[in-house]
Amino acid sequence: MKALVTGGAGFIGSHLVDYLVEQGLDVVVVDDLSMGDLKNIHHQDHVDVYIEDVRNKEFIQQLLQREKPDYIYFLAAIASVADSIERPAETHSINHTAVFDMLEYIRKTELPIKKFLFTSSAAVYGNLPELPKKEDSRVDPLSPYAIDKYSTERFVLAYGNLYDLPTVCVRFFNVYGPGQNPSSPYSGVLSILTECFDKNKAFTLYGDGKQTRDFVYIDDVIQALWLITTSKTKHEVFNVANGHETSLNSIIHIYEKIAHKRIKIQKCDYRIGDVKRSVANINKLTKLGYTTKWTLEDGLNSYWGGIHRETSRN
Repeated sequence: MKALVTGGAGFIGSHLVDYLVEQGLDVVVVDDLSMGDLKNIHHQDHVDVYIEDVRNKEFIQQLLQREKPDYIYFLAAIASVADSIERPAETHSINHTAVFDMLEYIRKTELPIKKFLFTSSAAVYGNLPELPKKEDSRVDPLSPYAIDKYSTERFVLAYGNLYDLPTVCVRFFNVYGPGQNPSSPYSGVLSILTECFDKNKAFTLYGDGKQTRDFVYIDDVIQALWLITTSKTKHEVFNVANGHETSLNSIIHIYEKIAHKRIKIQKCDYRIGDVKRSVANINKLTKLGYTTKWTLEDGLNSYWGGIHRETSRN
């Protein structure tokens, strides 16, 4: 079996790549390294890596014909809400057009694939009051990033139905764990918070800290992706999350106990496009056999411990 992972040198992508190698798959990675790093891939010697832009249609088409992957994971993206507001056209070209071009080529050439998995985001739900968010909940995307993610997942699922392609989408909630780059504008809040604790820097708190998120540890995310890959499900969307709502203020308090230190807070106004509350209903995923194995405290302990192990090695 062979898997193609776009964005495979990024945070989530690299963890997925390593897991797929451990499962015995041949893995091909496409990443332009604008935000990813080859160092993130621990099994790099067992992976074919192409440093290329997913918008390069000629390259992607030649790659698909040559490699003929069984599984395709489309993780390449501009993944920052703030960045998408600054660069909406470029965001659209990567987060939507590149996905469409790949699907269209697969359709035209009747390339045999077992699963096409597109990674969407909880950002599609926006600030509508219904909680927890179910896959069939109303959506209200508030940024170019969220709009593109929602429109693309609809396209992926419709293409699957219309042309009998085994497509599926996942909506990531707030994924965290080792390998995130805290200096990146794409980074999650826990990565930034971890760096602030580690380097005794002030943490910029946007709003009052009462905004909530559903934080899910990277190992649970990979578990979910593999369950979806190996299941017969298609033409569906799945929330990938922990299923628990936690405020940013609570996160800071928990992390202060783990790190055994207080953190300086620099308060700023809410950012445009930010969601106030977010938590997932994960019943659909649990029916596939998914169980969250990492509590927030366990995940933060592992994350914090990993930071210090890495520092001691360096």
